[in-house]
Amino acid sequence: MTAIEREAMEYDVVIVGAGPAGLSAAIRLKQIDADLNVVVLEKGSEVGAHILSGAVLDTSGIDALIPDWKAKGAPITVPVKEDNFYMLGEAGALRIPNVAMPPLMNNHGNYIVSMGNVCRWMAEQAEALGVEIFPGMSCSELVYGDNGEVKGVVAGEFGKEPDGTPGPNYEPGMELHGKYVFLSEGVRGSLSKEVIAKFSLDADSDVQKYGVGMKEIWEIDPAKHRLGTVTHTMGWPLGGNAGGGSFIYHLDNNQVYVGFVVHLNYKNPHLFPYMEFQRFKHHPMVADLLKGGKRVAYGARAITEGGYQSMPKLEFPGGALLGCSAGMVNVPRIKGNHNAMLSGIAAAEAAAKAIAAGRGGDLLDGYEAAVRNGAIGKDLRRVRNVKPLWSRFGLLASLAVGGFDMWTNNLFGLSLFGTLKHGKSDAAATEEASKHKPIDYPKPDGKLSFDRLTNVSFSMTNHEESQPAHLRLANSETPIKVNLPKFDEPAQRYCPAGVYEVVTEDGKDPRFVINFQNCVHCKTCDIKDPSQNITWTVPQGGDGPNYPNM
Repeated sequence: MTAIEREAMEYDVVIVGAGPAGLSAAIRLKQIDADLNVVVLEKGSEVGAHILSGAVLDTSGIDALIPDWKAKGAPITVPVKEDNFYMLGEAGALRIPNVAMPPLMNNHGNYIVSMGNVCRWMAEQAEALGVEIFPGMSCSELVYGDNGEVKGVVAGEFGKEPDGTPGPNYEPGMELHGKYVFLSEGVRGSLSKEVIAKFSLDADSDVQKYGVGMKEIWEIDPAKHRLGTVTHTMGWPLGGNAGGGSFIYHLDNNQVYVGFVVHLNYKNPHLFPYMEFQRFKHHPMVADLLKGGKRVAYGARAITEGGYQSMPKLEFPGGALLGCSAGMVNVPRIKGNHNAMLSGIAAAEAAAKAIAAGRGGDLLDGYEAAVRNGAIGKDLRRVRNVKPLWSRFGLLASLAVGGFDMWTNNLFGLSLFGTLKHGKSDAAATEEASKHKPIDYPKPDGKLSFDRLTNVSFSMTNHEESQPAHLRLANSETPIKVNLPKFDEPAQRYCPAGVYEVVTEDGKDPRFVINFQNCVHCKTCDIKDPSQNITWTVPQGGDGPNYPNM
């Protein structure tokens, strides 16, 4: 095959991903030196189209980046007024007193936001400073220099046939080169995954852990709406089947964010995270809130949960990992946006200093230390044992022991446990189907609960069907020959968008079907597949969900 020839453009810094980390880096670079050439490449159709987060925002990141964000009209306008935490049973709820929670769990001073809209506003601030932002530009490949360093990316490749060959309208895309390349792709980004493997960035870190978060936006009866109220729950319906919990945030316009997180280290392959979410909405406390309302949007994404001990090295020859590409979520707080912003600031400052010294394409020294020894490291270190304690001992024990560990970290800056390890990967945690009973899930009623395909339509997801599937199997026979008999092919259930099906037609053997058009880019399949047979890659630019206010 003839090598593809591409034009190249040169920048000082190339940033992949217009999320809070990438945009913070872009803004900070231009604040330091207005003459730096900075480009941000975003695979979504617009900035914010692929952003999904809770979100209760800790403003420490935006405070450091744009101190006058209120005066500049940032869409951060709903302060938290009430903070509730409940343990759910099937028919009731027990409120846990706020005084029992470590101070770090307090949400007062934080804001309920749409991170999609916050990122749209941040993009406006970046462009006003001279940052070039190109949405609809998937970065499909890394470009390496003569010494093996990352020197750029390939972006904007369009028009491939389903078999991967160039079609009649093929556009090869461009190479965008930078003195440094920042990967801020979010959770389990395809380029970040490649870089971590190539440079063994995770050689000294613990295994990364994940959850899958699903979210709906509801418009509810104004009489039930309580602006600024934040509610978190644990317990039912998951019980002993899996770790996880829910969030309900009352934002403006009589809307609430209703979300549900399932930790992906569950053992039972019959577990159906999406249906656990739908069942949760039938709890009396939740059903009463939503009754008479309507769901207006749906989405899902994976969440990094490994924390401090699972962060890989952040610097590689020619660039750095930012935000969720490295895993900077504070799990008990369910917050990572502030750390993503702070990481973007730290990377920008290290890069600007290096470029001013005439450097490029080397290890971006100073960034790693700034993250681990600064506010991000402090935030993550004091909660580092919550997730492994939960995984080992379950919900109730982890509440008591994990809460105690957070208190000692908060008061004395130390843990009696040291730093605990996570154990198995989420894929390896999956046990054989024969060891577990199937779970009988109620049929969605179409009022509070919905089938997956109906909900996916509320994510405004679209993929050009003539392109190659961006979900790739290492071995096409594994789903039917290995995963089906051994694990009852859990891809049918762990995907929150109904991408994967096992289809059996009369008199024929079962087939594994990939409906990639449904994909909401959550990347759960890349994480949870027990055979690690699925690789998530980017589709052509602009494809995927089009989230309005997530």
